[in-house]
Amino acid sequence: MDDYDSGDYELDGTLIKNLSQTQSAQYRNKFIGFVFQSFNLLPFKTAWENVALPLYYQKIDRKDRRDMAMEYLKRVGLADWAEHLPNQMSGGQQQRVAIARALVSQPKVILADEPTGALDSTTSYEVMDLFKKVNDECITVILVTHEHDIADMASRIIRLKDGMIDN
Repeated sequence: MDDYDSGDYELDGTLIKNLSQTQSAQYRNKFIGFVFQSFNLLPFKTAWENVALPLYYQKIDRKDRRDMAMEYLKRVGLADWAEHLPNQMSGGQQQRVAIARALVSQPKVILADEPTGALDSTTSYEVMDLFKKVNDECITVILVTHEHDIADMASRIIRLKDGMIDN
């Protein structure tokens, strides 16, 4: 999301450096889903409204947004929690809402930054099972973690040390 200092960065064949901030954000919204350790849910929005947020920026009408959000809440096992606010949900439920939000715009790539860091081990494994299902649907999942047991669940591990790939 930050500007880069050198090199070229293309997304779907488009050089990002040439885009305005708005155009760049639209590209990210279309191609990349984000999942954060701290969930980043809006506290005043219900679960379905949080999931539907990326669709709002794609100018999808409210009824279709709700229908799509409900479909993804169902996929993560939280359809019954659609009208709940984040503070009415457990950490694992909030993370599943965040995953549904990342998936609802059907991105090509999910970037997950320490998505299990704030969760207990049982819930962490449930979240990883969700990511495996997502990956089986041909969506690339790039997950950053310091937890070795979580990393071991990935199909490929790339370790970094001091900013360099460490084989």
